[in-house]
Amino acid sequence: MLGACLCLALPVQSFAQTKPLGEGVVATVNDKLISSYDLKQRMLLLIITSGVQVTQQNYAAFQQQALRALIDENLQLLEADHFELKISDEEIDEEINSMAQQSGLTKDQLLAELKRAGVEPQTLRNQIKAEIAWGNLVNGRFRQKARVGKEQVDSYMGKLTEDSQKPQYLVAEIMIDPQVAGGQKEAEAGAQQLFDQISQGVAPFQSVARQFSNAPSAANGGDAGWLVSGTIDPKIEATLQTMESGQMTRPIVTESGVYIYYLREKTAGNSDMQVRIKQAAIPLGAGDSATRALADFRAKYPTCEALGTEKGNGPVTVTDLGITPLSDLTPEYAAALKPLKAGQTTAPMSNAQNTNVLYVCDKTLAGDNAPSRDQIENRLTQEKVSMLGRRYLRDIRAAATIETR
Repeated sequence: MLGACLCLALPVQSFAQTKPLGEGVVATVNDKLISSYDLKQRMLLLIITSGVQVTQQNYAAFQQQALRALIDENLQLLEADHFELKISDEEIDEEINSMAQQSGLTKDQLLAELKRAGVEPQTLRNQIKAEIAWGNLVNGRFRQKARVGKEQVDSYMGKLTEDSQKPQYLVAEIMIDPQVAGGQKEAEAGAQQLFDQISQGVAPFQSVARQFSNAPSAANGGDAGWLVSGTIDPKIEATLQTMESGQMTRPIVTESGVYIYYLREKTAGNSDMQVRIKQAAIPLGAGDSATRALADFRAKYPTCEALGTEKGNGPVTVTDLGITPLSDLTPEYAAALKPLKAGQTTAPMSNAQNTNVLYVCDKTLAGDNAPSRDQIENRLTQEKVSMLGRRYLRDIRAAATIETR
């Protein structure tokens, strides 16, 4: 994906000083030709959109990244053509306009800046066309199949609520896959070069992630969201624990790839939660028989679901207390409710008015940043669509006739 904001101030003279590509065809994709001119144009665009300066040391990595992108885009466009999927000039222009606005430019200014750096407008248009076509194709084929059910959303929200009490790390990531980089040594060397250029202020983390990371988060500039303690590679978590917000890790080698993390924020896991609760209560000082009645009532109706529309019986009355953040409750009640999951109840407790049992009917994160059910459903669906899209492209690549020269 192209960056939302182009690093247009980057000088590209260093690219011209590297060993030039020979003229001619550098690859064929099912009889479609990729020329050295196409590759040089894409390398220039990659330099400008990532902010990374090309050197003799990273020239080969740039060339490989650009060539792989061109091969994949040819495959994506061929597949879109197979399904007679058309992308209009207006759709491409709309995306260029959006990019230009986020860079503080008009469309014409953006294209002029690229032209000044040696990138022909058609190079950008070709990349955008492939992105739109592939996105439309993948969503059209897989989105309905990828939709998640109520149970999956409920499970995710429950886990999110439980995890809110554990240490968490808001991060952006760059992952270099050895299988893509050409080997473990190449992946580690490439990650180190990217780390050095980001550390020196040459290239923004987000732009580098978008163009070089092999993780799904690359499309979002490396934004990986919140990582929860206990679900992270121990080697990565051990590093994140020692860091402050705004710091970046050195490359970390794991079984799945070589990672660089940028820590945006971390919490100790004390997020506020909100609960939907019902109360079964007896009057304070009502006597032993009423206390036994409350115990019997709790045994008969052990969960909020079992309670249903029951209004109480005998000395026991049931009240729907609605939704409230734990932080709004007294410390005693907040402490009793905090460890409980939806469907559980407190032990009998007393306040100035009554002796009661609280039923946890639902429990979610509180605050403006807490995701809604719709947001979670869309996130889970898009993750499945992205996974199916990557698998689809991998299968197309495996079945294609690709020759590099």
